[in-house]
Amino acid sequence: MAPQVKIDPEAVRALAELLRETDLTEIEYQVDSLRIKVLRTVSQTVVPVATPIASTAMNQSVEQPQAPQQSSAESLENHPGVIEAQMVGTVYLSPGPGADPFVSVGSTVSQGQTLFIIEAMKVMNMIKAPRSGVVKHIFVKDAQPVEYGDPVLIIE
Repeated sequence: MAPQVKIDPEAVRALAELLRETDLTEIEYQVDSLRIKVLRTVSQTVVPVATPIASTAMNQSVEQPQAPQQSSAESLENHPGVIEAQMVGTVYLSPGPGADPFVSVGSTVSQGQTLFIIEAMKVMNMIKAPRSGVVKHIFVKDAQPVEYGDPVLIIE
């Protein structure tokens, strides 16, 4: 008969909360011979959207398609002052709920100043400014999940 293993319900709750916060669908945690795997199902609703189609009269000329231009967000992502997420996690723009954000667009920052927090595996990682400058753009919203390399903000 195998020995009874006591599962810590708080550990399961913490893992389930981490799934919800990070928008993941599965997480597995193992310590020695104890392994906990938590899954959540995500239902996706597909909503059909009707798009109007412009008609052209037979005798009118049709313009040739032009090469697609980069959207302003895409061009900003390539900006040399972009600060990227250094890890997968959840970005927090303020030190706590209801608190003022660390920085906002137009803020002057000093090298080493905290810009935002990335929570990864229940660890709060303070992300500091690599250089002084002015915050020109913020790509994320507070409590938004990010992947490694995602643009978070721009300092010029």
